[in-house]
Order: sequence, then C-alpha cells, then structure tokens
Amino acid sequence: MISAALVLFMTPGLALFYGGMVRAKSVLNMMMMSFLAMGLVTIIWVLFGFSLAFGDDVGAGLIGDLGFLGLGGTLDQTVGAEGSGIPLLAFAMFQLTFAIITAALLSGAVADRVRIRAWVVFIAAWSIVVYLPLAHWAFFFHDGAGGWIGDRLGALDFAGGTAVEINSGFSSLALAIVVGRRIGWRRDPMRPHNLPLVLLGAGILWFGWFGFNAGSALAANGLAATALINTQISTACAALTWVVVERLRDGKATTLGVASGAVAGAVAITPACGFVTPVGALVIGLAAGAICSLAIGLKYRFGFDDSLDVLGVHGVGGIVGMIAIGLFATVAANGAGADGLFYGGGFGLLGRQLVATVATMAFAFAATWLLAKIVDRTVGFRIAPDDEVSGVDLSEHAESAYDIVGSGGATGGSFAGVGHGLQGLHGMHGLGSGHGAAADESGEGDTDPPGAGSH
Repeated sequence: MISAALVLFMTPGLALFYGGMVRAKSVLNMMMMSFLAMGLVTIIWVLFGFSLAFGDDVGAGLIGDLGFLGLGGTLDQTVGAEGSGIPLLAFAMFQLTFAIITAALLSGAVADRVRIRAWVVFIAAWSIVVYLPLAHWAFFFHDGAGGWIGDRLGALDFAGGTAVEINSGFSSLALAIVVGRRIGWRRDPMRPHNLPLVLLGAGILWFGWFGFNAGSALAANGLAATALINTQISTACAALTWVVVERLRDGKATTLGVASGAVAGAVAITPACGFVTPVGALVIGLAAGAICSLAIGLKYRFGFDDSLDVLGVHGVGGIVGMIAIGLFATVAANGAGADGLFYGGGFGLLGRQLVATVATMAFAFAATWLLAKIVDRTVGFRIAPDDEVSGVDLSEHAESAYDIVGSGGATGGSFAGVGHGLQGLHGMHGLGSGHGAAADESGEGDTDPPGAGSH
C-alpha cells in the first residue's frame, strides 16, 4: 500500500516535471492533463479496467474476462506467494497507479496545442484499447495460461518496460504524428520556462520510482531490496552520463540534462531491476544515459514534434532495459528469472525480449495512431491557431499560472505579455538551454538540431 501511494505521487511529480518544461503560457494545461488522467483512469479501472487486465484470460493471452467487474470478487482474495499474499484490492490499487501514470505520460507528446475535451475522450479510449491489453500481456500470470508476453512467451519484465515505458513512448510517437507540429516548431524558441520546477518534478519521480520498482516484488524481501538498489544505481548513473554527453558535445552540463538523464535511467531499469545484479544496473544506467541523450534528436531527423521527448526517453529507455535483460539477467539475482547471454544463457532469453519489445512497439503505435485519427476526425485535437499563439491556458482554462499584475486570468492580456516576456529573457540569458525530456530540449529555434540543449 505504501508502494501504491509512492507511485500515485509520481503523477503529480510528472505534472511538475512536464509543467516546467513547457512555455509559461501552457503550464496549467500541461498539469491539468496529468490530473485528468488520474480521475478518468481510476473510474475506468474500477468499473472494468482491472478485470480486463487481470481477470482470467479469455484466450490466447490477449485480454481478461469480466470476473472482477466493478472490483467484485476482490474483497476476500489475496495475491502473491503462499503465506505472504497481499490483499487483492491492494494489488488492484498498485496496478491502478501504473495505468494512471502511463496515460499521463502521453501528454508530453502534445504540449501547447490540444483541446482538453479531445484529451479526455482520447485518454479514456486509449486506456481501454491500448493500455489494458498490454497490461494483461505483460503482467497477468496464471500457470502458463496468462498474458502472452509474460506468462506464455516467457519474456521478462519486472515492473513495466513493455506496458508502461515502450507503450507510452510509441503511443506518444503516433499521437504526435496525428496531432501535428506546434506553430513555430524549429523556428521560435520553445525552451522550458521553469527549470526549478523540472528538477522538483524529477526528484519526486525519482523518489516514487522506488515504490514503482521495489513494490513490484509484492513483498518486503530480498528481491524488493535488489530492485530498490538497482533503481538507485541506474538512475544515478544515467543522470551523470547524460550530462557528460552534454559536456562533451555542447560544452555545457545542464540542469535539464541531469533531470532527463535521471528519468531515462529509471525508465531503463524498470523492466530489469529484479533480474540483474547491481553491476548490471550500473551498465544499464550508463547505456541509457548515453543512448537516450542521443535519441531525443530523432524528432528533428524525422520531423515529428514529440514535444517533451516521450519517445526518446521512455520509448528508447524501455527498449534499452528490455534488451539489457537478455544480456545481463542472472538467476543469481532472481531464481525465478533466467540467465542472459553474458551469463551463459545463450540467445534464447534475448530473442524472447526482442519479440516482446517489437510486439509492444507495433501494437502501441498502430492502435494509438488509429484511435487518435478517429478522435481527431470526430472531436478535433487542435485548438485554434490564434489560441495556440496566445496560450492554451487562456483558451482552454481561462486561467494563467503567472498573473503578476492581477488580471485574474479572465482577460489574460497581461499574461500573454508575461509569457512572451519570459521566453525573451530565456533567449537572452540562456535559461533552459539544456536538453531534457522536454518540449524544447533541442532548440527548435535552430536550423540544425543542437545537442541536448533545448526542446
């Protein structure tokens, strides 16, 4: 239950992390999308979501039945090892927090430009169509008759490299492609407006990730301790590696870079934390920090506006972690796991990890693209161009985060000026010139993508 609370706390942390990364005129909308996900996903989970994810399999390991409809039949059940099981309702709450933050992560792909009503419709449908099947595939075990990735294929994923990380990354790619680029992308400066907010959010995410990973052991035991220390090691190593890459490439080590590196390291160790040794976690963190710091430039090479780099940090980080299991996993860390290639296990586990990774990428992208197209054609994702220029906070919420002259947010005249003024100051003094998982890490104002510098 403590782990569930920690993971739930990660979503407000994500709201702060993302909120600091966007421009001042979009911060409330960015945070609002995370909090709306908390409400929507909870209702879906209680009504039928938990049942579809963790109910008895209806065939081929694809989806669960409706045996837990309305959380019925859960009050007197336990889950976990015999004699040390936890209440099924506690497990349901723990898994709910995973579903919430996975949905909230997608908001980072569409900063500054989405109608809130379209977001509500999309995220409700996405949770049902995309997240619930993937959660069943990866997390539901029933003596070989559970989800096809975890229980039938035998791929290893301790805490959500597939259903959470790769899923959110490639779903965000599809969503960003359908919604389209922001006005002024790669022409106007779009740097993070509040780096202290980004660091605060990253710190909360780091703290909550201990519940995310160690809690997935479903017991306070040696395996949970392994996951706990591995999470710290990988997160710390990736944070340092990211800023080293920045320093070598751009001549500066940035606060945005250290925050983004920490998240990348936590992402990469998520599937592997209960299957590798501390040395393995160190290598995974080093790899994630370097690879993800380079992967964020993909959007400039291919021309898609994944505003806060959900693909580069979560999608690519999840891939790093899943493949690393095939190399560094060892039964010395977890007797229920398997040995990877570097521990004498051959290519079998690595092959299973690749199958699970590619299947998750393909399903998440294709299903999200189709769903986003339907929502765009029926509800319409984009706010009006004039509203996007003046700020989505005013157009969608009639509020402003920094109403310093007391306009009340209703008219928004002063806020619009304040927002643009902040951008100007950032440009003059180099504020926000660091990379990160953020909307402006690559300096959209530049003709060629700089290093990990701005969004």
